[in-house]
Amino acid sequence: MSADTGLVAGTAAERGASAADSTADATAAAAERTAAAFAAAGFPKMPARALLALVSSEQGSLTAAELSERLGASAAAVSGAVRYLQTVGFVHRISQPGSRRDLYALHRDEWYVVSMRTSPLYEKLAALTDATAGTLPEGSAARARVADMARFYRFLNSRMPALLDDWEREREAEP
Repeated sequence: MSADTGLVAGTAAERGASAADSTADATAAAAERTAAAFAAAGFPKMPARALLALVSSEQGSLTAAELSERLGASAAAVSGAVRYLQTVGFVHRISQPGSRRDLYALHRDEWYVVSMRTSPLYEKLAALTDATAGTLPEGSAARARVADMARFYRFLNSRMPALLDDWEREREAEP
C-alpha cells in the first residue's frame, strides 16, 4: 500500500471515528430540525433543543457540560433550558456521588403531555423524529426512544379529530 493510498483511506480507527462523527453530526442536525418544529409549535427554543439532545442521547441523560457541548450553547443558556424542563416535569436532576456535576435525566414519557397540549403539528413531528431515529445506530436505546416518539405522534395525529370532537362536546355540555 502506498503512502498516498494510506492517506486517502486512513486507518480503520480513523474511518470508524469518522463514521461515528458523521452519525453524531447527522443526529445533531436532525434533532435541531425537530427542536425547531417544537419551537414553531410554541415550545421555547432552547428547552426544545435540550429536550431533543436528551431524547436522542443513548442513556436519556446528560450533564450540563455535555448539553453545553452538544448544543454549542453557554452554561447560562443550558441552565435556563434545564430549569424550564424541570419546571414542566420533563427532566429531573440526579446527583452523582463523588462528583460536583449533576446529571439531567428524562422522566419516563413526560414529553407526551406537553406535546398533546401545545403541538398541532403531530405528523410533521413524527416525520422529523423518524429522520432523527434514522441517524441513530440500529438496535440502540436512543433509536428505539426516538422511533417510539414518532409512533406516538402518528397515533395522536390519527386520534386528534375524534378527540377534538369529544372536547367540543365536553365544552358545550359545561354550564
